Amino acid sequence: MIPFENTWPYERIMKDFYVDHCPFCDASQVLLPLKQREIGEIKSGKKKHLVFPCCYAKLQIIDMDDDYLLADSKVRSFL
Repeated sequence: MIPFENTWPYERIMKDFYVDHCPFCDASQVLLPLKQREIGEIKSGKKKHLVFPCCYAKLQIIDMDDDYLLADSKVRSFL
């Protein structure tokens, strides 16, 4: 079972990938530095080191589907 706290939603608009807001600095509409060819590699098991351009926070992406990124650490915090 995939831990929900390790997931973060993203959106694809044309060939660009966005998150509604950054999980680290809360910046809005952040363009992710992901290329279309990398998506297939990630889905097939290759890990991707993702650096958010808004605050330079780092996240290790281990999988993704059409709606969510799956990281190897907690991304969500519950209050």
